Amino acid sequence: MICYSKSGAEQYCALGFPADRVVVAPNAVAPRPVPPMERPVVVSGPPHVLFVGRLQARKRIDLLLDACAALPTNLQPSLTIVGDGPDRATMEAHAQAIYPKAAFVGARSGEAPRPYFAAADLFVLPGTGGLAIQQAMAHTLPVIVADGDGTQSNLVRPESGWLVTPGDQQALQSALADALSNVARLRHMGAEAYRIVAEEVNLEKMVEAFLRVLHLVTQR
Repeated sequence: MICYSKSGAEQYCALGFPADRVVVAPNAVAPRPVPPMERPVVVSGPPHVLFVGRLQARKRIDLLLDACAALPTNLQPSLTIVGDGPDRATMEAHAQAIYPKAAFVGARSGEAPRPYFAAADLFVLPGTGGLAIQQAMAHTLPVIVADGDGTQSNLVRPESGWLVTPGDQQALQSALADALSNVARLRHMGAEAYRIVAEEVNLEKMVEAFLRVLHLVTQR
């Protein structure tokens, strides 16, 4: 049995699958990253939060805007939204009403998002999805992520970010306040985020797991 997370493996074992025949292939979408991005320890101006993804209701950009607006003034970040989608106009209108400092820059593909990752201090994914999580971590960014199918736990740990309850604005707001109150700590967490995707969760590790399973099956 191949599963994509440790929590998935535990569930299969609980159902009676032999533990020695359950293999975790980390759910990766990118190869090992290039050398880590250097970031200044001291930040001038407000911290910078980044979202990258398709702009649709399930991404919960509204929740992110509401949480940012509810933060104390000294913690309110510069917020950049990279992406496009069917709900962009609605999200922009909501931002204009409650958090006008949010910038919607449209879709960016290939290497085009790299400057936005470079300028950010923190990556936030408040709704479902997750392909951009590894991309953010490969750019030495700590992350705040809504917990989903269990695969996020492979990536997001107390040393690299925050897992929050989906749809819970207060949980998201608390995580943002904790994160943005200490930028120097974010740098250390970003370094650990990079280490995780460089050493543990990447396409090479995923392929290794599949090859290990094939080897076990042919041996049997």
